[in-house]
Amino acid sequence: MERLGTGIGWRPEIAEAVERMPGVDWVEAVAENLCPGHLPESLLRLRERGVTVVPHGVSLGLGGADRPEEARLTALAERAEALGSPLVTEHIAFVRAGGPGTGSPVLEAGHLLPVPRTRDALDVLCANVRAAQAALPVPLAVENIAALLAWPGEEMTEGQFLYDLVDRTGVRLLIDVANLHTNHVNRGEDPARALDELPVEAIAYVHVAGGYERDGVWHDSHAHPVPPRVLDILTDLAGRVRPPGVLLERDENFPSAAELRAIGEAVEKGAAGAAGSTAVSPLSPSRTDGAPAPVSEAARERLGRAQTALLSALVAGTEVPEGFDTVRVGVQARALAAKRASVVAKVAPELPEILGGDYRAAFLAYAEARAMSGGYRRDALDFAAQVLDDGRPEGARARRRLRRWWRDRAAPTPPSRLTRATRRLLPRP
Repeated sequence: MERLGTGIGWRPEIAEAVERMPGVDWVEAVAENLCPGHLPESLLRLRERGVTVVPHGVSLGLGGADRPEEARLTALAERAEALGSPLVTEHIAFVRAGGPGTGSPVLEAGHLLPVPRTRDALDVLCANVRAAQAALPVPLAVENIAALLAWPGEEMTEGQFLYDLVDRTGVRLLIDVANLHTNHVNRGEDPARALDELPVEAIAYVHVAGGYERDGVWHDSHAHPVPPRVLDILTDLAGRVRPPGVLLERDENFPSAAELRAIGEAVEKGAAGAAGSTAVSPLSPSRTDGAPAPVSEAARERLGRAQTALLSALVAGTEVPEGFDTVRVGVQARALAAKRASVVAKVAPELPEILGGDYRAAFLAYAEARAMSGGYRRDALDFAAQVLDDGRPEGARARRRLRRWWRDRAAPTPPSRLTRATRRLLPRP
């Protein structure tokens, strides 16, 4: 595979700006936001110009206790084929937990959550990665994530965990240097030590992003300029290995070409200061020879119970599991609720319009004790039903608008927990 060069995360909001932006060699698009049969015109134009497009998945949950869902793997494979991508990427994270054997219904996080760096979690992750490799038509690379909290009883550093993962599966790495900085601030982990320990020759490409610090906690916002400390980590990495590609992630407050130039300069600075950087071999098919390494069902069950207990505390207000920092769990829980509120406002912009200034407070109150039952569109419907069930909003006109909005989008047979709202509020035939 040829070197990717300098890229930017493609978002519909900046599609035209990305097409015009100089210095963009490739783009990355969130896989779940794409439909293979109806790709955005902007991405098609970029492809016609020879710009590489890489699908970036966020919902597989490779670090979860369950095996990757076949439908999600098929969808990711279809997007890679539709885009003619040289690889696909996902995260070392869990995004849902619960179900049989855990004493809990399935809970959705709506966010990437860290896996414990334990032997059990590594065994499960390796098995899940091997399953994904076998189902995908192109190589897979997995990304280290940012974390607000740490698991108790961890047995490995991040670098050791990633080294063993690569050694056992042959998977490529997507290293996010902003996440290394986040984990430095939030968990006291040394980015240089992580780079010392991980197999830099396995890097497929690198992410760079901005964030902000509040009350001693670093938030990986993807909405702020890349700080010098993150560029310093990028320079350190580039002094060890010449990454095939570097990509800027930005979801809001979209950047200028000057920020892309600063990233390129950080890479060149690292390369110039190195005695000789390690060459990264071209991407080849992920190693899937032989049967996947076995993982015991007991390991999956132990991991599943642990992840369910944590996720339930984060999204359903249950007791914080023993050994976790309760303050940090609270910070993470509030961050998850705030993200849900923001994403629901984007996928259902009518809700903040109808509810006005009351939207955010109402949604956060709803999210405190109610986990997501599906995706964000389902969350929007559930929230609207709850508001109506509570006899809100106060104005009759606003209630009519919200009732009409919910009725137009709800399934023909609403879920049972919405029945009371439906019977009381919807007009009778």
